[in-house]
Amino acid sequence: MPHHNQNQPWLNSRVSDTVFILSPSFVSLLLVFLFPSQFQNTEGIPITYWVFLIVFIDVAHVYSTLYRTYFNPVNFKKQYALLTAIPLSCYIVGIIIYRFDGLWFWRILAYLAVYHFIRQQYGFMRLYSRNEKVSPAERLVDKVAIYTATLYPLLFWHLSTARHFNWFIEGDFFSFKNDALLKGSEIVYMAIIAIYLVKELLTTIKRKWMNIPRNLIVIGTFLSWYFGIVYFNGDMAFTTLNVISHGIPYMALIWFFEKIKINKTTIKSKIMTLSFTKWGICYFLIILISLAYLEEGLWDGLVWREHLSVFKPFSTLPQIGSSELLSLIVPLLALPQATHYVLDGFIWKAKNKF
Repeated sequence: MPHHNQNQPWLNSRVSDTVFILSPSFVSLLLVFLFPSQFQNTEGIPITYWVFLIVFIDVAHVYSTLYRTYFNPVNFKKQYALLTAIPLSCYIVGIIIYRFDGLWFWRILAYLAVYHFIRQQYGFMRLYSRNEKVSPAERLVDKVAIYTATLYPLLFWHLSTARHFNWFIEGDFFSFKNDALLKGSEIVYMAIIAIYLVKELLTTIKRKWMNIPRNLIVIGTFLSWYFGIVYFNGDMAFTTLNVISHGIPYMALIWFFEKIKINKTTIKSKIMTLSFTKWGICYFLIILISLAYLEEGLWDGLVWREHLSVFKPFSTLPQIGSSELLSLIVPLLALPQATHYVLDGFIWKAKNKF
């Protein structure tokens, strides 16, 4: 039984965990409420803010996986077969699906991304629960709560009237309006919230101790997913709550874990040494943002051509119109994302020894 003086199960430190892992959900929600007229707008996102969200956070966080895999010489050598097979398989499967139907390519990628986002929240909850001695029933309540926090808003998205935002492209999610199922799921959602709160109240009284970071993860997930998808119905609010609450904690987790590990290994690549020594955080972020800018520039120059003012170095690239070429280029440009989503299912499991 935890003692009331037991330390909180921080991953790095109280301050860094709070700022970079626990607070993003709350800060992004506060931002939306402070500027309601801007964030409730159903139109697009201002270009400067789009660059901050998409390039600096969303795409950049995808590349942070490199520090745990391809940039890490020990892990790359040890897991060479896996780290080679996954991107190769993703690319081949991507080509096949895109040639069958471009919409289905984006649809499958969207649902893969959603699964990754959901599992991240569960993963953070488990990390912050790692030292808790709880009953199977209490653990089940935590598990059901964190999954409900993400699955109900997604179910609402699928069952309600059209949302003014997409995951990747219009129509990537299925839609089947069903008011009865929506009402029933809302009742279950509220009941699970009540059960979780009662469980926490009773265990806190009993043990005279509360797991603060785990509760902040659960509460932050409930708030960011509900307000981002259900309460608000605008692309800017959804993207803000979705990207900030996911991307920043993920990059922070990579930074925390790899910074600890690099001091325990004798085999270090130059890029790892540069990124995890003095001022390493600056190099870490510059590398991620540079790779993100390169990827988005190629997307914009070759496919979308929507933000050429931001990606001027890529503005002279020819826009691809051939369906045959697109079936090769689109899966290639999406490969970092697809690889990130799949690899993430391996790199945090202890048995895989990353």
